[in-house]
Amino acid sequence: MQDNHSGSGAALDGLKVIDFSTLLPGPLASLMLARSGAHVTKVEPPAGDPTRFMGGGRRQTSAVFELLNAGKETLRLNLKAAGGRETAQDMASEADILIEQFRPGVMQRFGLDYASVRKSNPRIIYCSITGYGQTGPYRDRAGHDLNYMAEAGLLSLNAAVGGHLPLPPVLTADIAGGAYPAVINILLALQQRLRTGEGTWLDVAMHENTLPFAFHAFGARGDHGRWPAPGETPFNGGTPRYALYPTQDGRWLAVAALEDVFWERFCELIGLEPRLRDDAADPGATRRGIAAIIGSRAAAEWQQRLEASDTCCSVVRTMEEARQDPHLLRRGVFEPDDGAGGGIAALPVPIVPQLRTRASRPLRHPPSAPADPDSH
Repeated sequence: MQDNHSGSGAALDGLKVIDFSTLLPGPLASLMLARSGAHVTKVEPPAGDPTRFMGGGRRQTSAVFELLNAGKETLRLNLKAAGGRETAQDMASEADILIEQFRPGVMQRFGLDYASVRKSNPRIIYCSITGYGQTGPYRDRAGHDLNYMAEAGLLSLNAAVGGHLPLPPVLTADIAGGAYPAVINILLALQQRLRTGEGTWLDVAMHENTLPFAFHAFGARGDHGRWPAPGETPFNGGTPRYALYPTQDGRWLAVAALEDVFWERFCELIGLEPRLRDDAADPGATRRGIAAIIGSRAAAEWQQRLEASDTCCSVVRTMEEARQDPHLLRRGVFEPDDGAGGGIAALPVPIVPQLRTRASRPLRHPPSAPADPDSH
């Protein structure tokens, strides 16, 4: 098995990936590999990946599934049956990369664990994505994104609002703690394989991989000898320079004028009283003064006034506004489609154009239903 490339320009052309994962972390990781030119075969359980049925609309296959699996080939296998296991084992013996997302020990029962696959394929890059990793007292514990964020301490940094702790609006652990580290480590392992000729087993744990997001809390602990209180750090409510302010028309202005040059320009443009511009003297008074000014005008007026100068301020956009953003459209972030997922063919991934599949090379869209389940 060689690390070859077909020459089409995509970084991972010629590599074979077999993906046994479902839901979000693993499928997003293999989507990034597919967008980088790898040939990805997605192996689904007999009932299909649960994301196929998440839409709840009239579509036979949900847009979420298509956004995460565009460009992959799909195959349904029953790994609990001998025939399904044999097919999967044959595929693994020819793959460059294997991704799985089961709890520790499950793949071993199928004869598809790293030790078993390595016997026939010592060059395999075997990536296991789990909540808590392959070792440690939590290894067999079930969990989801919110659990990993809670147990890593991240949710404690937010201040409660009206007696309620707000839910994060994004799945940080699944994406930034699971999918992204998986791809990073797979690429590092491929580079190592070029030198050694050997593959490796990658233990990607979403729980611990969220910890870099608490860099400001670790920094505060080092500088002041204590952990920050909820809402105390500059990035979660500790300063009026970095906050969300409601506008007159019910929209929001995101102010991130952290540096003095941006802060001074922002204060001047909105006409904040000079006595309130020293935000360290009385942060509450400064915050109330800004809120009163921002709340006196509509979002469009603030956008026009502040975007003309560098102030690090933005109107909070709706998802549709973001989808139609002329900057993102100009950069080709969204690949147009027939409307499957908000008019885009696949979820945008952080792969620069020169390393991913070219626009002239269309993605292999997943079928509306996978092949018949293994009947053995």
